[in-house]
Amino acid sequence: MFDYLYTMPKQQYKYNPDSLSYEALEVSLGKKILKLILWIAPSILFGLVMAIIFTQKIDSPKEIQYAIELKSNAKELKKIQQDVKLANEVLDIIQGRDEEIYRAALYADEFPKELRQMGTGGSDKYDYLNGMTNSDLLISTASQIDKLEKRLHAQSLSFKELLDLAKEKENILACIPAIQPVRNTDLNRRIGGFGWRIDPIYKTRKRHAGIDFTANKGTEVYATGDGVVVALERKKWGYGLSIIIDHGYGYQTRYAHLSKFKVKIGQKIKRGELIGLIGSTGKSTGPHLHYEVAVNGVKVNPIGYFHSDLTPEQYEKMLEMSKNSHQAMD
Repeated sequence: MFDYLYTMPKQQYKYNPDSLSYEALEVSLGKKILKLILWIAPSILFGLVMAIIFTQKIDSPKEIQYAIELKSNAKELKKIQQDVKLANEVLDIIQGRDEEIYRAALYADEFPKELRQMGTGGSDKYDYLNGMTNSDLLISTASQIDKLEKRLHAQSLSFKELLDLAKEKENILACIPAIQPVRNTDLNRRIGGFGWRIDPIYKTRKRHAGIDFTANKGTEVYATGDGVVVALERKKWGYGLSIIIDHGYGYQTRYAHLSKFKVKIGQKIKRGELIGLIGSTGKSTGPHLHYEVAVNGVKVNPIGYFHSDLTPEQYEKMLEMSKNSHQAMD
């Protein structure tokens, strides 16, 4: 006898020749599970394939936002680089003025190039940026900013040096003798010049180490620059009553043949301050002020130091008067 299967919907039967009847065929749980898996496997595989395609080709909202932010950051970094470039161009102009104008005007030495070209660190300084998104752009931007900071620091050092030097120059200018010790309106129109002159007493040719300003006795005498009174001389001959002011920086002035002092030894003096009155003490033939300027101990022509209170015309006139005077008054 042949066995054969008779399949009913949702149920399988097997003919049993011994009992001459169809018996329900029992399917094990494992076979049921295997059958289920085989049935849904194509759907799972299709879903996985679609998921892979979806994730590879279509970005999620977060990924889209992240990409937008990266693009925006890259744009901002490039803008920063442009700003740094502009700052360097402006700094080039400032540095040029520093070297060609400011330092030349103040007679300053050239600022050391090694300070302007200070390094920005070792080659591994930006290693922490490696591996980041836009790492090349980040490293380039950080390097440019560091170099700009170094240049700005160097320029600030240069400006500080120039500022200190300018203040020193300002002090020097305030101390250098620069005005007449006697007002023009007080002069009697006669000036004894600097150089070889005829001595009024001995009638011999003698070097006159200053300039004589003739004026009435009691005419006010003014300091020609800031300084300190270092000597008040009282001699019966020679300079008579005289004041010596030390202006610093190698400059000294003497005011001789006075009738009265208006200052004390050690007193600090400002340019234009009253220091004494004209007289005719010591070796003198009449009321006048003998005025001397010494630079590093060498007496020089005071006519070159009357540049702050005279017009060009007045200066030329005084220069001519001093040249035409062949006789001193002391």
